[in-house]
Formats: sequence, structure tokens, C-alpha cells
Amino acid sequence: MLAELPMLQSDGHHAPLPGPIEAYFEVANRCNSKCATCPLTFDPQERAHNLGYDELVALVAQLPDLKRAVMHGIGEPLLNRDLPRMIRHLKERGVYVLFNSNAALLTDARQRALIDCGLDELRVSLDGSTPETYLRVRGIAAFEQVVDNVAAMVRLKHDLGATTPRISFWVTGMRENLPELPGVIELAAGIGVDEVYLQRMVFSDIGLAVADQSIYRGYREQAERIIAEAEALAERLEVTFRGSGALSPRESIVDRTDDPEPWRGCSRPRRLAYITANGNALPCCIAPFTGVPYGDIVLGNYIRDGVEATWHGERYQQFRDRLYSSDPSDACRNCGIGWSL
Repeated sequence: MLAELPMLQSDGHHAPLPGPIEAYFEVANRCNSKCATCPLTFDPQERAHNLGYDELVALVAQLPDLKRAVMHGIGEPLLNRDLPRMIRHLKERGVYVLFNSNAALLTDARQRALIDCGLDELRVSLDGSTPETYLRVRGIAAFEQVVDNVAAMVRLKHDLGATTPRISFWVTGMRENLPELPGVIELAAGIGVDEVYLQRMVFSDIGLAVADQSIYRGYREQAERIIAEAEALAERLEVTFRGSGALSPRESIVDRTDDPEPWRGCSRPRRLAYITANGNALPCCIAPFTGVPYGDIVLGNYIRDGVEATWHGERYQQFRDRLYSSDPSDACRNCGIGWSL
């Protein structure tokens, strides 16, 4: 498993690293799902585009310190046919590579290509353990297909003697689906998926991603009971159960302390480059979900202006300075105080 990337502390100057050590490459910005928590479902902000292989190679050449690449953003990565080729290029550079997928397009040919190119980690979004809840949250009737695809890839890895990619299920926790968390763990154990993650949701004013779905506010007792059941089940079935961001699910919700300015603890804009399919620089993967006008979170364009000019540009630095103040951008404020977990 990849060692944790350094989490920077505020030094009073808010300077970024000389160059990003982690990058999100939004390889496709359209999706075959219609998720009820995703801004792409309700209000796409960029022209439809797949990041090209040559564009990725040119960007990677400007990222000499890159250690970790996440091949997703607002969209389904498997819609980009060049994805295995891109992953292979990054692996040749010694970069750890992963992406999230709904796995509805995870055909046998794609399974083999992803194993062959050296992908380190495949994270499958599975926001329920029944077809009914999956349809309500993900917007498409693909539950059985997704489970069958993932089970087939687990078998294929075994048949080929492959150790990668690590395959895990990811659940975005909200009131709509949290009761099915134990069912996801049972499902994972049944098909040989070793890891299940419960991740936080940022709520805004779209679809199910609204305050009424919040777990952290007004649902903590029920959530604690469900998480405890899931933890006990995972231990019995020998499934690793974690929260995102190096926290346990319980730490995320039960042991969380209230912080009036939680955004100050974020180091992403100082170490991480988020590159949209059209090259736009965003502060992180969460910003598009926080309900702010899209133009307010665009900090430059990596393809047009280059990594150096964008990463050290005046707009990006102003954004960083505000992050470590009592007056952050609305995206950071909404992220810090709007976590569902």
C-alpha cells in the first residue's frame, strides 16, 4: 500500500510545494450514471471532453515530483478509451495510480486491460446493497451488472495470479443508504472484495445532497448503531472497513470535535493539482460539490498556461491565503462545515 502523502501544516506563508506531488486527472467529464448527489447530473459546467493521451503526457512531463495520480473527477473514467494507456505511462514514471468507477462498463476486455497496465487501485462506488436503493442514489438500474462485473474481475485477478489492482467498495454515507452499509459488507465478502470504505458527503442544494440527508446533524445515534453493526460484521467476515481520509468510520462521526474553522487544516491546495478534462485548475475534488458558482473555483488552466504558471499563479496563491484565514472561499467554508459525516 502506498505510504501516506505528507500533510502540510500552515507555516504562516501558505506557500505551495514547488510542484504538486499528487494530481487528479479528470480523464472524462461525462458519465453513464445519473447520481442524485452529483452536480454533473443537474448542471454540467464544462464542455464535454475526454482528456487526450498526448495532453496527459504533456502534463505529466511538467510534474517531476508526482507521486500519486487519481484518474477521475466529475465523470466516469471508463468512458475514456485511452485510460489503460495513460495508466501505463504513469506507472513507467513510478507513480501510484488509482480511480473511482461505477463499474457498469467494466467489461472483460477492460478488466484485462486494467490489470495489464499496472493499475494499483480500483475503487467501485456502490451506494447501497439492494437494486432499489442503488437506483435511487445512482440513477441507473445497474446494480446486478456492477456486482457481476466486480465479481468477475476478482476471479480474473485470481486466475491470472495478479496482485493488483486492489479492489474496494466505496459508500457515500447519507440517511438514504446508511442502513444498507452492513449489506454492502456482506456483499463484498461474498464476492471476494477485501475492503469497504464509508466516505463523507458534502451537501448543497441539489438532489439528495441536501442538509436533510446529513448524518452528522440529527442522525448520529442511528449512524453510530449502524456503523457499530458494520464494524462487527466486517471483523467477523474479515473485510477491512475504513472511512476516507485515513480515519475510521467511527472517528469520522462519533469522535469528531466541532471546529469553528476546520478548513485551516486542509493542505490540498498546497500539494495537489486537480486538472479537469479541459485543463482547468480546481482547488480539489470536493469544490464542485459545494454549491458555489463554478467560475469562483477555477484557478487557472494547466493545459493552456502550463503547470508552473498556474500552480504559482496569483489567483491560486490568493485562494491559498484565504484558506488559512477566517474568511476562506465559499467552497472551503461549505466543505469544512457541510460534511455529512
